[in-house]
Amino acid sequence: MDRLQQTTRNTGGRHLGRCQLKLVDFEVHENHALHETRGLSERHLVVRRGKPFKLTLLFRGRSWDPHSERLLLQVCLGSLTEMIPVQTYDKRLNPHKWSAQVYTGPSGQTAHPESVTVHICSPVLSSVAAYNLLVHIGTRRRRRSYAAGSFVLLCNPWLKDDPVYMPSDGQIEEYVKSDYGLVFMGTNQNVHQRPWSFGQYEPGVLEACLKLLEVSPQHLSDKNRDYTHRADPVYISRVICAMVNCNDDLGILLGKWQGSYEDGVRPTEWSGSADILRRWVSNNFSPVRYGQCWVFASVLCTVMRVLGIPSRVVTVFNAAHDGNASLTIEEFYSSTGEKLNISKDSIWNFHVWVECWMQRPDLGARFDGWQVVDPTPQEKSAGIYCCGPCPVAAVQQRCLSAPFDTSFLFASVNAEVIRFIVRNRLVVGRTVDTKCVGQLIYTKNIGSDTPEDLTLNYKRQKTQRVSPIELEPFSASSPGEDLPGLEVSLNINGKPSVGESVGVCVTVTNRSSRPRVLEEHVNAQVKDYNSSPQESFWTLHQEVHIQPHGALTLQHTLPSSEYESALAADNIVSLAVVIKDVQTQERVLETQEFNITSPQITIEIEGGDSIRAKKEQTARVSFTNTLTKALNGAVLTVEGSGLLSGRHQAQLDHLKPGEKIEKTVSIKATSPGTKVLMASLGHVSLPVGRHFLFSRVFGVFQFVPVVPPS
Repeated sequence: MDRLQQTTRNTGGRHLGRCQLKLVDFEVHENHALHETRGLSERHLVVRRGKPFKLTLLFRGRSWDPHSERLLLQVCLGSLTEMIPVQTYDKRLNPHKWSAQVYTGPSGQTAHPESVTVHICSPVLSSVAAYNLLVHIGTRRRRRSYAAGSFVLLCNPWLKDDPVYMPSDGQIEEYVKSDYGLVFMGTNQNVHQRPWSFGQYEPGVLEACLKLLEVSPQHLSDKNRDYTHRADPVYISRVICAMVNCNDDLGILLGKWQGSYEDGVRPTEWSGSADILRRWVSNNFSPVRYGQCWVFASVLCTVMRVLGIPSRVVTVFNAAHDGNASLTIEEFYSSTGEKLNISKDSIWNFHVWVECWMQRPDLGARFDGWQVVDPTPQEKSAGIYCCGPCPVAAVQQRCLSAPFDTSFLFASVNAEVIRFIVRNRLVVGRTVDTKCVGQLIYTKNIGSDTPEDLTLNYKRQKTQRVSPIELEPFSASSPGEDLPGLEVSLNINGKPSVGESVGVCVTVTNRSSRPRVLEEHVNAQVKDYNSSPQESFWTLHQEVHIQPHGALTLQHTLPSSEYESALAADNIVSLAVVIKDVQTQERVLETQEFNITSPQITIEIEGGDSIRAKKEQTARVSFTNTLTKALNGAVLTVEGSGLLSGRHQAQLDHLKPGEKIEKTVSIKATSPGTKVLMASLGHVSLPVGRHFLFSRVFGVFQFVPVVPPS
């Protein structure tokens, strides 16, 4: 049933005849269907700006007489208010200003003799917010006023005049309505994915997103100014971006990238945004502990989709953090290939941000479309921890002065890498890599779980002309400068999996006309995706000979026994080879970083992958130890927001190689939308303070579309 809201008299005075307002029916079901807002809230009418919605006024005693009584609606946003005369003649509602008219239906008659149905249209550039609605009935002498209730107004990507208009229904389905997404992680050599439940249809999520706007510094300092600017998606995205992290406001998430997570939740344990948003609200806007880049980005994507701004999560592989705005990244290696942690610059194996779709009237039509918005707190922008919105087109066209933060984001995907070989504090070799950074940029494809490659959206092709408004020069080393007599390449054979040896192929080419005696140094270090490598765990040194204009292919094997006890949480290995000419002391460096695929956790759902709301089903979760050693204190954990209450665990003190651990749980979907059932395996680490394989291992994530009950 539609929810009716009892009106209350807002002003005093004598009885004004017999026309009194009894009820206001917000026609929630019909309005939500017409405005594509079904499921967003059970507490509020939720509509989109620039599109008419209807409500029915039910009177007591007699109906409203349009000949003797004036009907006015009043919408209030804080102290901002707008009076809307209700017109009785049939006229197309104006989407550029508040307007209202009586709707009589095809037959010219109202549905009830003592009721009036009114169509209301908001301006297409209305502010995104919760509005209060008042109804006034008056004559020339007196007026009676009623507080009718409230409604929420969102952006309208279906409406051509809205700055977030998106012409394709398929895109809107994916980037606004879909509550399920994928985050791509790992390395560009071995990409893996984890599902994420954006959860915009979960109870309380819409209200949390509105509260996020209300506790922002902009709103707390000047409510009316904030309300006025909320018509602009550029402004909204910048406010929300800063509020997703808590570094300088009452934001949602506290970031943490190392150390203990015992006083919060390890970032890898989150599977959706709804739990995070609800925790933030229930804890009186205290920050939720803890997030990392994909958590920040996924929560931002949820909020933007709820507010009606098309958004998608994007992963940049080999994302540069240019600490000194030089558009170059410096790395240092020892003469035997060990990477040294002495640079202020860094390259993350992957970094996750969000693209939001909107027009940029402040920059011109050429910069409309996808905008980068990055909520991970790395650098301040205009004094606050936010980044963007930055047009993807500005990054591609190298318009580094375009707001916001284009220069920083350009370096993230286009910086060149200068690698120095250092011996006894002296530089004895130098290479320039113009291809490493931003090597691969992925997002989820529309309607499928395959990746869409966005790399060329950020990188100018050779045939493209330079933008005439480009102000900042960008220099890169010429490919032909200082061509060495030696060339080296480094490749990993296939995609390594835990428990298997890793094949390493080094190819050396002699461009000179003389034979050479060479020293080969191969070095392996473990690392987390966002930090410098730890100390070396595997090295190889040998002497080799190469003929004039010859080539050598050197095959090496990294045994699983060498890396199993050394791997960090992300299973990433930093590998480098230095080839040295014994006679000339010439040194050539090549590097490669790769991740080793974890063993899979298997999840099977009784009755297939589609479940029905409110119906109990069984999920069987299992893991087989494929390592060459036993796992001590192995704990299999299963959890899923909207499917399970709390965590369900199975423990085995000593999981031998080849042995299996299994857990059966009963699941039931308690709300509509896509669900994520998550399984993880932990075990007791050996040395204190070190991260080891399977300290938190995530295998298969089972996502299940919930079918409404018949």
